[in-house]
Amino acid sequence: MTRRTPVVGGLVAEGISFLGTRISMIAIPWFVLSTTGSATQTGLVAAAEITPLVLFKALGGPLLDRVGPRRVTLACDLLSALVVASIPLLHGLGMLGFPTLLVLVAVAGALRGPGDAGKAAMTPEIARVAGWSLERVSGLASAVERTSTMGGAALAGLLVATVGATNALYVDAASFLLSFLVFAVATTGLGRPVPAAVGAGSTSYVVELRQGWEFLRTEPVLIAICAMVAVTNLVDQAYSAVLAPVWAKESGAGVAVLGSLFAVMSGASVIGALTAARWGETLPRFRTYVIAFLVCGAPRFVVMALESPIWAVFAVTAVAGVASGFLNPILGAVILERIPAPLLGRVSSLNTAICWSLMPLGGVLGGLAVAGLGLSPALLIAGAAYFVTTMAPTRVPSFRQMDRAPATDTRTMVSPSVHPPA
Repeated sequence: MTRRTPVVGGLVAEGISFLGTRISMIAIPWFVLSTTGSATQTGLVAAAEITPLVLFKALGGPLLDRVGPRRVTLACDLLSALVVASIPLLHGLGMLGFPTLLVLVAVAGALRGPGDAGKAAMTPEIARVAGWSLERVSGLASAVERTSTMGGAALAGLLVATVGATNALYVDAASFLLSFLVFAVATTGLGRPVPAAVGAGSTSYVVELRQGWEFLRTEPVLIAICAMVAVTNLVDQAYSAVLAPVWAKESGAGVAVLGSLFAVMSGASVIGALTAARWGETLPRFRTYVIAFLVCGAPRFVVMALESPIWAVFAVTAVAGVASGFLNPILGAVILERIPAPLLGRVSSLNTAICWSLMPLGGVLGGLAVAGLGLSPALLIAGAAYFVTTMAPTRVPSFRQMDRAPATDTRTMVSPSVHPPA
């Protein structure tokens, strides 16, 4: 093993995990939509996964610091494989009713919350071992995420069209097992519990949670980012879970085109992420943020709402994808470079939980909007909300501090992990 083994292995494990997750993100909504014809029930399934994911991510921070993020991540990956595999198994046995599906999806979300947080909490240590900068690590991580998402979306469309949505979930279960094995080998000796400070007495779990929140709320840049990303994640969730699938169905494009559309978005964003990895250190963060969100936000909603030709939807999506590739490296670096190493687990978990806190409403609101207003009005409202939300921080003075890293040395030893879904 070399000093780069953890970072390479971590990126590979992360890529495998994202590939499988993207399959389930397409397979489960399509299964519900095709079997029930209900956009509302499709949104409920999305909410059933995201709600416990956010809750357990927020509450799991002290557990990461106490037990160690590596142990938490490995345990969650192993259990996730069993839970996801049970969905197609029960369906084949005729035992998968809608309430049972909701429960299984909720358990999978509950496991994914601390599992993802554990990987993010290990990123600083992995980056230090490799000797790589924040922008380089975050850019490569984002590129791996987008590449895996692209492959997963294309594979999901193919699998759903050929073997069915539920059978495609077996691939997702296998991805958790493979990710578990790769991560276990590559990160041996890392991700240990945070040692107690000399002379510090024992503290309760609640006190440690409060410590994370007290630090987070005193950082104006972090709070501004949390609020903005929380709303954009809600809109993105409505898009991926309801609006885009309904568009694919009503336009006659079909699930294969839907998977290809997500793949194009992800593939184009790889270009942006790799560019950020190469030149991210020289880019002005605030200006890049504004331009990237102007390009990747509202236009992709508008082009669908106007019932544009499929080629136009793909063209706008490709351009949006390139712009979106710059966001994770920039926002992630801004966030985690401000968190002291001893508080990394609990603060990063709280930060991500806040960013994801509105996502359970995304699928539900998206379904209700389509059912009550129709697809085109729902898309236009979503696009307008995206534009207003992403541009609002330009009027907040504290948000411009993202161009300046904090002077405290202990905060510069960490790397990004924010994941606003695009």
